[in-house]
Order: sequence, then C-alpha cells, then structure tokens
Amino acid sequence: MFLTITTTGTRERPATDLGFLLHKHPEKSQAFSTSYGKAHVLYPEADAERCTAALLLEVDAVALVRRGKGKGRGGAPDAALAQYVNDRPYAASSLLAVALSAVFSSAMRGVCTAKPELPAQARPLRIEVPALPARGGPDLVRALFEPLGWTVSAEPVPLDTEFPAWGDSRYVRLVLESESLTLAEALRHLYVLLPVLDDAKHYWVAPDEVDKLLRAGDGWLPGHPEQKLITSRFLSRRWSLTRQAMERLELVRLAETDDSVVEEIDNAVGAEAETEEKPTPLAVQRRDAIMAALGESGAARVLDLGCGQGQLVQALLKDPRFTEIVGVDVSMRALTIASRRLKLDRMGERQASRVTLFQGSLAYTDSRLKGYDAAVLSEVIEHLDLPRLPALEYAVFGSARPRTVLVTTPNVEYNVRWETLPAGHVRHGDHRFEWTRAQFRTWATGVAGRHGYEVDFVPVGPDDPEVGPPTQMAVFSMGTASVDTASPSTTTPTATPTPATPDEKEAKAA
Repeated sequence: MFLTITTTGTRERPATDLGFLLHKHPEKSQAFSTSYGKAHVLYPEADAERCTAALLLEVDAVALVRRGKGKGRGGAPDAALAQYVNDRPYAASSLLAVALSAVFSSAMRGVCTAKPELPAQARPLRIEVPALPARGGPDLVRALFEPLGWTVSAEPVPLDTEFPAWGDSRYVRLVLESESLTLAEALRHLYVLLPVLDDAKHYWVAPDEVDKLLRAGDGWLPGHPEQKLITSRFLSRRWSLTRQAMERLELVRLAETDDSVVEEIDNAVGAEAETEEKPTPLAVQRRDAIMAALGESGAARVLDLGCGQGQLVQALLKDPRFTEIVGVDVSMRALTIASRRLKLDRMGERQASRVTLFQGSLAYTDSRLKGYDAAVLSEVIEHLDLPRLPALEYAVFGSARPRTVLVTTPNVEYNVRWETLPAGHVRHGDHRFEWTRAQFRTWATGVAGRHGYEVDFVPVGPDDPEVGPPTQMAVFSMGTASVDTASPSTTTPTATPTPATPDEKEAKAA
C-alpha cells in the first residue's frame, strides 16, 4: 500500500520544507509500528526544487484478521478465505487513512514548531495513489475531490492488461494536483475520502467516529455537495451515527450563516420578526443570566450539575471570581466532549487546578457535592421523569446543600411563539415534561419550604406580556429556618409529558 506527496519550490522557498511540515527528515528512512503492520516514510527525492515523501504500509493480513475477529471487508463468516486472499496489502483503504493519521498527526493538525509559518501556506502539491478502490468509479472520485480544489486524474486499472475485453476493475490510479491547498488540508481530505471511496472499514465503527469525521472535515465538509454520501460511507452506513453527524454539520452550517458558534445555537427557533440586527441566541442569554446571578451571590466554588458538553464550565473558567468549578454529568460521552472543549490535556497547571469533571447521577446523594457555594442546574430537570424529581431534590437541596442553587427550565407557555414547533410538542425529544410558570413556581416554592431556602424567580429572554419568557429561572438562597432534610419528599407538580416526534428537530436552533 503506497502513497506519495510531492511539492516543488525555489531557493527562497525550498521544496524540502515538506520535511519540516511532515516532521520527518528527508535524509532518513523511518519505520513506525501500527496495529496492522509497519509504516515506512522515505524520500525518493529531496532538493530545493522538488521533494517527494512516500508512505509505504506493510499490512500484516493475519494480524488484521485476528484483531478484527472477522469484521471489515472480506471478513464475512461465509467468506473465510477472503480474510487472507484480498487486496488489503496493496490497495489504499481505511488502513492507509489510519496510518496517515498516526504517522503525520502533527502535519494533519497544522502544527510545525520548527517553522510555525509553514502550515498556513498553500503550496504546489501532487499526490499519487497507485491503487485506490473506488466504488462509484472515476466519476465519483472527481465528484469528491474536485469541489475541494483538486485537479483529478482517476485512471481505471484494467482487470488484466492481456485481456482488455474483461474490462476495468474497480480500482483507479489516482493523481491529485493543487496549487491552492495547505498540506494539512490535503491530509484531512485523504483521511476522510480514502475510506469513503473504498466504502468499507477494517474496524468497528464506534460513536467516536463522528467526532473524527467532524474534526477532519472542519472547514470543507459542511459545504461539500456530496456531504451526505461522504458521511454515510465514512460511518459505514450506520444510520444513527450518520443522522447524528448530519445534524451536527447542519448546526455548523447554521452557525456560519449566523456568524456565530455552534455552542450558541439553541434548541428552538424564535418567532421574532426578521431584523438586520441578529438577536442574541437564547443559550447565550441563559448563560449570561446564570453568570450574573452567581456574581450577585458572591459564590467562588461552583457546581455545574448536568454540565453536558461544558459550555457553562468554559464560561466560568474565564471569570477569575470562580476559584473552583466542578462539572458533573451522568454521560461519559458528554464529559469527554467537555474535556476536549476545555482542552484539559493542554491547560496550564494553575488553570487546570480550578476545574474538575466527574461522572455522577443527580438521582443519588453524593458526598463529593457537599460544601460548595453554589450549584447550577441549567436545563436539567425537564430531562428527568417526574417520579425521579424528589430524589434530585433531596440530593441537591437536602444532602449537598449549597448556599445558592440556580435552576433554569423551559416555559411551556412560550412554545406557541416558536413558529416551527408543532402545537403540543416539547422543544427537545428528551424532555420528559415542560412546565408552565405556575407549575414551576409551585415546585420551586415547595422545594424551598421543605429545605430551608428562599426563592426568587427571574425571567430569561424576552418577557412576553402574554406568555412570559422562553426560559424561567429560580434562584434559591439558603435561609435560616430549621428544616427536616432526613428523606426525599414525594411532592411534585403534575405535568403530562408530550411524546417527541422527528418534527421537533426543526426547532433546535435559536
């Protein structure tokens, strides 16, 4: 399995800068172990005018079968021989894409410590792949690469040169040329599109493949005309993952259109009249209201209960008033995304000492939650079944007992203002209920009375004179009244959950 990357240059801008970009010295031949064989990097030519780097992947077919346990191309139970007699050692596939990512990881991220100015520079590039499986033929190869700025040559490989009547195989000899792309962009294109053309992966496609696709597709996949095909094939046609990826790509497109960031796209679309000045997204208004309330409380040590992907934790870290921030969520996937968002692995020691993320359920008491100044439950309670609310109430107000507790939740009365939200539907498919202002006040007042808190109510977002604000917030402050907190209460306002339908996804951006 073979791939070459060639660039040209001048005395002032030598082609051998390719060695700095790839972090591989042109005068050396290097070998790297991978899970399925050995990858070699060498330079057939390297001077100021022309430099070529070659990646040769020696695949251990036996190790591939043993590690994959029969999964992947050629691994069907009724095709045992095909596990050993196949094209994997010779034709570019997901194996080569994984090797590219492993061997040229810094180059793919656009990192070059020796010459930091190089990664952002476009340069002449010629990439050759002698044998590329292309399910869809040369036309699909061109449809995938040409919109990205490549000049494409996809020459079909005949089944047998001595028997031309047999026709062409499904393989092509691929040559890509461009003058306008950076090396990092080129490598990310290859990482995604090589397995897409092969339409098979040598490993089980897990949910984290969505994150890999979006990272490698950043800047080009959201606007690609073949976005749906690329997404489906890269994720091995797993419908649930493809849908998730397409939804996230649509959020990226909406954010770019709105000159905003993905995190600021709320899960409902307002019915405000179109104006030249774009309204502040509800998610941002909600965070601003929470930050203001925390500031007024004088809190320094804060819990974000149900922290999700870490948007609020990120905002708290930017404010030096908050000396200790703890994010808690039941979902390890959400915590992993939050860790990436916060860049915990690259954060300085002093800053990292201010933040902690851990897994926990608000349905149970947890000694780790005790002793904090404030706790935030932002858009959390509506994701619980009503019978579980008393357990959350006791865990937060009866056991952890922070001095201040902030709770935000949707105001169901405001839903009539969302034009794209069908009548009787909740804003998000995972909402078990959505309360009116009266129901929320009844619940919050009861919680405050049972646990010795005082409570105030703050509107978040435009306060409509007829239906109130889109989000309602309760600010609980520790009172002085004596209260029995020995066991969870069972008093909860009644609310009838509304079943979710696919149409709700039309109401997820604000």
